[in-house]
Amino acid sequence: MQQTEEILRQIPHVDKLMKNGIITGSGLYRHEAVEAVRLVLAKLREDLISGDIECVPEDDEIAEIAVEQVLKNARKNVRKVINGTGVILHSNLGRACMSGAAARAASNAAASYCTLEYDVETGSRGERTAHADRYLRDLTGCEASLIVNNNAAAMLLILTSIAQGGNVVVSRGELVEIGGGFRVPDIIEQCGCVLREAGTTNKTRLGDYSAAIDENTRALLKIHTSNFKIVGFTDSVALGELATLGKSRGIPVIEDIGSGALLDIRRYGLYGEPFAADSIKNGADIVCFSGDKLLGGPQCGIILGREKYISAMKKHPLYRALRTDKMTIAALEATLRVYADPNAAEREIPVLSMLSTNSEELRYRAEELCREIARHGGAAEVIRTKSVAGGGSVPGLELDSFAISPAGDRSADSYERELRIRDIPVIGRIEEGRLLLDLRTMFEEDFEYIAETVAGITMNSS
Repeated sequence: MQQTEEILRQIPHVDKLMKNGIITGSGLYRHEAVEAVRLVLAKLREDLISGDIECVPEDDEIAEIAVEQVLKNARKNVRKVINGTGVILHSNLGRACMSGAAARAASNAAASYCTLEYDVETGSRGERTAHADRYLRDLTGCEASLIVNNNAAAMLLILTSIAQGGNVVVSRGELVEIGGGFRVPDIIEQCGCVLREAGTTNKTRLGDYSAAIDENTRALLKIHTSNFKIVGFTDSVALGELATLGKSRGIPVIEDIGSGALLDIRRYGLYGEPFAADSIKNGADIVCFSGDKLLGGPQCGIILGREKYISAMKKHPLYRALRTDKMTIAALEATLRVYADPNAAEREIPVLSMLSTNSEELRYRAEELCREIARHGGAAEVIRTKSVAGGGSVPGLELDSFAISPAGDRSADSYERELRIRDIPVIGRIEEGRLLLDLRTMFEEDFEYIAETVAGITMNSS
């Protein structure tokens, strides 16, 4: 016991360790370094008392353990990952990657004062979404627009400001549940509206909408079923027909198009996604969609429509609670700006670039990456596979793609974990007992890191 107490007295004090060069040179904040040192010393004391260790390590060793503990905790924060899943709009990995221009715009707005609500021409207060509004009007033909923090917020603001206290007519086949368990009927109720269902799950006709309308009806709501498909014996009402009915009854027609494509993505083999410009052209009074899906911008909800409805939303008290910040607006402006040139948008916006890359180009990239892995002493194979849009967009559609698969005698699960726990995690998917890293969703600037990392986990495999 006396010997143990002697050893315990050799444990250095926190203040002494905080002056150690390893800690002072680590770049850690003092509060997190102090906490880590205290935890390491507490564990050291326990191990000495239990007999798990017999002597006190050198100060440098204790300091290194403390620094590593802080860095390990920091790895749990939001940080970069490499997406090898082949899911372009991966909800768990942040959905759309923004363009370089959009990221720089957001960074500049965050790190400095900006013209968020200031007109430099007149020296007076400006409108925070004026530039985004101009781009959206030019791109879609809408009369006005509004930006809120996501598409669920858009629907909340629309229904609360336009339909509160009245009925909202929706097809039974469009009463969807979106991510996180949020359901359209619940949102409608939360907005102070009463849901009136029209038609059946698989068939809704124009007469069903007409029959559901009464003196309390405030809106006809059409929702694009972006995260599932109903196939077989089906029937639905085209937006144009619904708009004609709404106009004849003096009832606004709202369309939630979900993913928010601004380009004709049928060129990529993606069918069934509505385009915002078509929705406006076909008579929708209000259209809403997400900014971080097929649009390829920051997370936000975009509302387009007639001036009188947008004006009512801007004046509603709820708008202030739902409006977006300066970084989002700056990034959205930069994203929308490039859409006037579809070819430039396809090059610069990652989502569009990933959708448009043909499978032969992906095969070439996969072969090059495998050769680079071999140069680093590892091994991988090229595998034909399928990518998906994801993010609740274009359900059921698959894109031909190519992946690399680590080659060796270890299990796919072990390879998957080894890549996932790296400083920059590499996230793949396991199919038929093999780990796949899909080239469609990986950036070429990351290939050197990927090659070194995959080589590191395969060079000792047979």
